[in-house]
Order: sequence, then C-alpha cells, then structure tokens
Amino acid sequence: MTATLIDGKAFAALIREKVATHVARIKEAQGVTPGLAVVLVGDDPASEVYVRSKGKQTVEAGMNSFEHKLPVDTTQEALLELIETLNADQSVHGILVQLPLPAHLDESLVINAIDPAKDVDGFHISNVGLLATGQKSMVPCTPLGCVMMLRDQLGDLSGKDAVVIGRSNIVGKPMAQLLLRESCTVTIAHSRTKDLPEVVKRADIVVAAVGRANFVQGDWIKPGATVIDVGINRIPASECGEGKTRLVGDVDFAAAKEVAGAITPVPGGVGPMTIACLLANTLTACCRAHGLAEPDGLT
Repeated sequence: MTATLIDGKAFAALIREKVATHVARIKEAQGVTPGLAVVLVGDDPASEVYVRSKGKQTVEAGMNSFEHKLPVDTTQEALLELIETLNADQSVHGILVQLPLPAHLDESLVINAIDPAKDVDGFHISNVGLLATGQKSMVPCTPLGCVMMLRDQLGDLSGKDAVVIGRSNIVGKPMAQLLLRESCTVTIAHSRTKDLPEVVKRADIVVAAVGRANFVQGDWIKPGATVIDVGINRIPASECGEGKTRLVGDVDFAAAKEVAGAITPVPGGVGPMTIACLLANTLTACCRAHGLAEPDGLT
C-alpha cells in the first residue's frame, strides 16, 4: 500500500479562507477588526522572511498587521516596555515575539510578559497550565495545526492509540495534551525511550517532533497508521550538486509512505499550517476579547 498524502498547503489555504470569511463577518456586523502585532528583534534572515510572510497573510485575511522591528542590541527593558504597550492596545488582539531572541534577552521573561489572552503562540505559562488542565486557552500553533489535520483525515479520534515522539514545550507536550483532549490514549516518547520502535509500532497515530532527520524508520510504523511529521531538517543534497541542501522530516518518508495509511510530506505538510493557525488564534483571541461567538473548527 502507498499512504495518502496529507496536503498541508491545501489544508492551510482552507483554514485561511475560513478565517477571512469570519473576519469579514465580524467586521461588517460588529465593526471589529482583529489585529496581530509581531515583534522582531535583530536581523536574522530566516526570521525576517517568516515575519514578512506572517504580515502578508494577516493582511490577506482582512486583519490589521502591526510589525515592530527592533535592533539586535535592544535592551530587555525596552522590549518589555513595548510588550506592555501592546498589551494595553485594544486594537491588538494577538502578540507574537519572533523566536529565537538574541542571547542577551530572557525568552521566558519576555513570553510571560505578554497578556495571556493575547498570547497567540500559546507559550505563556498560564496558557500552558490551562491547556494541561483541560480549560480554555490559547493553543500553540503547530500542535493545533496537527490536530486539525488529524481530525480532517480520521474524523473522531476518540480511542486512538497515539505516540508523540518529542517532549518539547513548543510541540511535543502540547501535542500530547491536545490528543488527550480528543480522548486518544497518548504516549510521549523521545530519543531515549527504551525499545522505541516497538512503542511506535502499536500507534494508530504517530506525531514525530524529535528534530532528527529521518529518525523514524518505515518498519516502525503500524500498517495503516496516520503519520504527522513535524520535523524540518536540512541535509546535504548530493544529487543537487556540492554545497546544496534539501529539507527532510523526522520520518524516513520514502519507507514510511509504503506502510502508513496517511502521511504528511516535508516540505508541504505541517509547515504551512503554522501561520494559518496563527491567524486562527488571532481571530479566536479577538472574538474572546469582544464576547463574540468563536469560529467553528479553528480551536
């Protein structure tokens, strides 16, 4: 068998369309426009590209985009003052500080200075705690995108055996919490898990977020399982010439797709969903701030 490819690019386009439709509706009915503020410290090229893409898609969805570009030597005090200003700005419903920050800045302190209701990355300790205790929270974008794709592919996830490989605060841990919320039976595994292949082989759902290229082998996958590959790794691409690289995931895609029932490719799988879910979170935060009905299927 050959797995069905889960097209994250196409699914992300549908999410953005849903967001734009709901944004247009609340603008017309309520006179409210969701606003997303993105803060970039320094001039990291990859971060700059990512921030530009976020701004472009925010505007295309009908939202207000506020970009704050700060020099690399910005002080902690100055950054916290900006966040305080954005927290108080009623036109701003979502705040995102682009990571990583320069080494002299304390990421945890900065993240936890954001108003939890505006924390569209879902990294604030209050949102982490709310998610872990099953309460309404802002949910990290990448895990949210993963669970949206799983719902779309499998429908009801209740009772599924899920293995999350990776225990990061950004993906692994919140992913496990979301799957528990869907009534899956969840195992969090990692590179030091004993007999990891056997743990993975029992899973109906495998989410790989370990950050190691081609780490998950095809013969680890249960026939018919759904595989969500969160990994983005650059490896040498000898077939493209000396010095060239290509992107691969955490799963050996060529082998796994011959066993799995469905699988996300890299690139074109989970990646496009992250910004789409950032827009969804901004819309959700706006609706909550104004006491409006939240959009269906975007939380």
